[in-house]
Amino acid sequence: WNNHVELGLWADVMVIAPASAHTLGKMAHGLCDNLLLAIYLSARCPVFFAPAMDLDMLAHPATQANINQLISYGNHPLHPGFGELASGLVGLGRMAEPEEIVHHL
Repeated sequence: WNNHVELGLWADVMVIAPASAHTLGKMAHGLCDNLLLAIYLSARCPVFFAPAMDLDMLAHPATQANINQLISYGNHPLHPGFGELASGLVGLGRMAEPEEIVHHL
């Protein structure tokens, strides 16, 4: 029953990628309804998150407030890139490439 706590304490670093608007909101407000969020709330290690969503969702003030809240908690953003998005639109919101994430870490 305590595996989620164990995983949060075991990790040297936690990377949440992709981090959807929904997940960012839950993280920012301490909501815990799945394993990922239980591990996040138990983590004592540095946490990195890679936002990935449509450009308008990323630009929305609520999303930006959630990102800023996470940064204020000491989490580290892996900034999204510019490119083709899942919606077919082109703009800012594409998850950082896995190679970029590994390089950053």
